[in-house]
Amino acid sequence: MSQQGKNSKKAKQTKQQKNSGWFYFHIVIRVIQSLLLVVVSLFILFGALGAGMGAGYFAYLVEDTKAPTKEELEGDLENVDETSHLAYADGSNISAIDTDIKRNSVSSDEMSDLLKDAVVATEDEDFYQHQGFVPKAVLRALVSEVTGIGSSGGSTLTQQIVKQQILSDEVTFERKANEILLATQVERNFSKDEIVEMYLNVSPFGRNNKGENIAGVQEAAEGIFGENADELSLPQAAFIAGLPQSPIAYSPYTNTGELQEDLEPGLDRKDYVLFSMYRNHDISKQEYEEARDYDLTADFQGQESSDNNNERNFLYNTVMNEALEIVAQQLADEDNISSEEFADEETYQTYLGEAQQTLASGGYTVNTTIDQDIYDAMQDTAENYGYLLDNNNQVEVGNVYMDNETGKILGFVGGRDYEDNQFNHAFNSSRQAGSAIKPALVYGPAIDQGLIGSESRVSDYPTDWQGGENEGEAIVNASNEGTETFQTIRESLEHSSNIASYHIYRDILNEKDDTSFVYDNYLKKMNYPASESWTYESASSGVPEVTTLEQTNGFQTLANGGVYQEGYLVESITDSNGDALYEHEESPERVYSEAAASIMNDLMRGVIDSGHTTEFKSDISNMNPTLGDADWVGKTGTTDEYRDSWLVVSTPKATLSSWSGREDNEGTDRNASRRTAQYMSYLANSIYQANPDSIGADEEFELNDDIEEEEVSEFTGTKVDDNDTVEVDGSTMRVPNDTTESYWTNGTPPDVSFRFGIGGTEEDYEDYWQNGPDDNSNDDD
Repeated sequence: MSQQGKNSKKAKQTKQQKNSGWFYFHIVIRVIQSLLLVVVSLFILFGALGAGMGAGYFAYLVEDTKAPTKEELEGDLENVDETSHLAYADGSNISAIDTDIKRNSVSSDEMSDLLKDAVVATEDEDFYQHQGFVPKAVLRALVSEVTGIGSSGGSTLTQQIVKQQILSDEVTFERKANEILLATQVERNFSKDEIVEMYLNVSPFGRNNKGENIAGVQEAAEGIFGENADELSLPQAAFIAGLPQSPIAYSPYTNTGELQEDLEPGLDRKDYVLFSMYRNHDISKQEYEEARDYDLTADFQGQESSDNNNERNFLYNTVMNEALEIVAQQLADEDNISSEEFADEETYQTYLGEAQQTLASGGYTVNTTIDQDIYDAMQDTAENYGYLLDNNNQVEVGNVYMDNETGKILGFVGGRDYEDNQFNHAFNSSRQAGSAIKPALVYGPAIDQGLIGSESRVSDYPTDWQGGENEGEAIVNASNEGTETFQTIRESLEHSSNIASYHIYRDILNEKDDTSFVYDNYLKKMNYPASESWTYESASSGVPEVTTLEQTNGFQTLANGGVYQEGYLVESITDSNGDALYEHEESPERVYSEAAASIMNDLMRGVIDSGHTTEFKSDISNMNPTLGDADWVGKTGTTDEYRDSWLVVSTPKATLSSWSGREDNEGTDRNASRRTAQYMSYLANSIYQANPDSIGADEEFELNDDIEEEEVSEFTGTKVDDNDTVEVDGSTMRVPNDTTESYWTNGTPPDVSFRFGIGGTEEDYEDYWQNGPDDNSNDDD
């Protein structure tokens, strides 16, 4: 082959090799392109699938969320903490409720533009571009939440408002989905400027120079720099705009209003806000540097005392305590907390804290039963005539004035001087009940059970305690160890014999063979405190401790025909629209039969009219004849060494109580009852002058038609028979002929016998039969 042929063949081979290389190259490229197309297709497919699944999951998460109207959104978003109030029965204001947060909302044109720019640049630089949320930020937050890598932030300013005002702080996909949905609704219904305005009005801004927690930019501007929100300088605006991220940490003030020792965290945050504004082209580099270098600490206001004008007093505290109890119980019920769980101290305190927050910031009105005129008159009496209770030392006092039919507390006295002593002696002070407990504990149950009638006889002969730590010691009345006679039930109550009440109480418990019978069937129904001491024989002399309110409720029950109505102060709790969060519902409890209650009122009328243990009747008659003619019933009581002095009186319409004693629980003197009567006369008269209708001076207690009026022997209180005789020490004695009417409920007088009465020994009966019922009694109370 010629050389030319060889060259031609070689060239042809070279060309074929080149063509073959390009061929494979094109094949690789086409394969890669195909693979890329497949990958892209799969990416698009899975992306679409993922988006569809995401959209479906999103729809599932928000399926129960109804898109709110603009009006509903306005109600939620602008529902900032509102001042709540306490009100008298007539609706007039008692006081604003103290709140942890001080707030004063302002409109957008009353806010500095610098402040608005600072907030947007720091919290949401894309604010003016998005429609409520930023998808990439949501995706970033979702990935972070799933993987735990990176920041889970990304909420827009709109989302922050929704979370703060409408949703909770819990971290769940459902809450986040609802947050996004609601944020888009906010953006559709409100302008960007309105959203910024809402954010700046609802956000917390730490503390002011009085140590008060503050919210809203106006309070922040005033409380930190002494400026209005539209007058802030650039560094001031940047400092305030940085506070919401961590209000307390960045606040320049402590909870007392002093400047923090370390102000750097807040100042560093201010610099970050300024840089964000510069980066966002809201300010120039020069403005940024000048504001950054400015000594802002010179603008911080000095410490000031709080100007909270809410007057804390007995009324405020007492009403608030009852209102908090009500709301705490409601919140616990909503959470299905059992009564046992609620009784746990930690749980109870938790709900009390929630109740405080609810009441203080909800714009509620706590409507009370308190009659302002009556309440003020009672305070004036305690201030001007409380000295009547003093002996050589100042004596404290607690009073409650209650409507019998409803249990409404129309007025009370917590103490002589709130500034001197904040302890509430009407509601919180538990002191020995003394003889004032006898109508509710001893006489009322005995009559109700038909064990005695009004003219039955009971021993007042000397006797000793049979059990307990005082076993073997003599039972004493006020000034004697017994009058050596059998008194009628009426007489024993009028003279307040401790020996007589001891015998009656023991007779009830022995008859029922149950030491808890009286408490379980009577006192418990009236919410007297549970105590083992009610089972002791000494309970009949008033050893158990009660509050003035509890004592008042016992007499209210008897004055109300035997029906207990729990004393209360809070009539209702309503919101700013007048809708009720709570309304008092009466829960009447039948404790004594109507017949027994009417007999007791007849007996207690004698206590007041006779004047044996109290001169209240004569004192009030001399002061106000109209009140003197009122049908007063009641009972006195003192404790050992006259540590406690009680007087509780009722008309058919209302009950007025008084406890007095020394704060250190030291004794006073035997004139304590006399002083109490004088003070109570002034108190009753002041109430009458304030609201005469509340006392019902023209109403009278009447005996119930179910009462059995039995003719009995005046000598024995037993049934009458002209031929009645008894054997006494071997001799036959005829029962004296004098008779009287005795009131009974469901029982009847017993037949005459040697042992005709309650209590007493054989020797006591022999003495009585031989010497008769000479009453040598001295008065107890």
